[in-house]
Amino acid sequence: MSNNNIVWHNHDISKEARSDLKQQRPCVLWFTGLSGSGKSTIANAVEAKLYALGRHTYLLDGDNIRRGLNARLGFSHEDRIENIRRIGEVAKLFVDAGTIVLSAFISPFQEDRDRVRAMMEEGEFIEVFIDTPLEECERRDPKGLYRKARNGEIPDFTGISSPYEAPQHPEIHVKNSELSIDACADIIIDYLTTKGYIHA
Repeated sequence: MSNNNIVWHNHDISKEARSDLKQQRPCVLWFTGLSGSGKSTIANAVEAKLYALGRHTYLLDGDNIRRGLNARLGFSHEDRIENIRRIGEVAKLFVDAGTIVLSAFISPFQEDRDRVRAMMEEGEFIEVFIDTPLEECERRDPKGLYRKARNGEIPDFTGISSPYEAPQHPEIHVKNSELSIDACADIIIDYLTTKGYIHA
């Protein structure tokens, strides 16, 4: 399909104006880590703290998105790439609206995460590595997925039959197995406050 007849339409209200109205600096908190690492749980705790501070947020969660926007995508390498690309585009729209976006996806490939970073302006993409050992994730196994993967019931499962590329230089590195959920959330809130995204 050709895009030759599509023209970008500029709007009178800018991202800066929307951000000023919300009194915050928009960004994407991109939570990445193995299945069972605690990404969604910590993201949810962070959003609750931001809500209590009067901040404007939206949480994008992997399982929820695959029930709607990405319902027809599978877990092949190509579909995983497209899954993250679409999420990046949605996150970018929320940032343009002046919102703090919390995105909780395994997103196992560094190239895909870098591609989303490249969609954003400088400082808008914050990579949050929820660093939980595979053994701990398997012990938790909240959805029973590791057991199924070990039994060969789930092909291309990250950490078992498909690789996970851990971030080398994340803006925020959280070792979840060593801290409480509340303490993990506080690390992220402290980062946002220190860097001027919010005023606590």
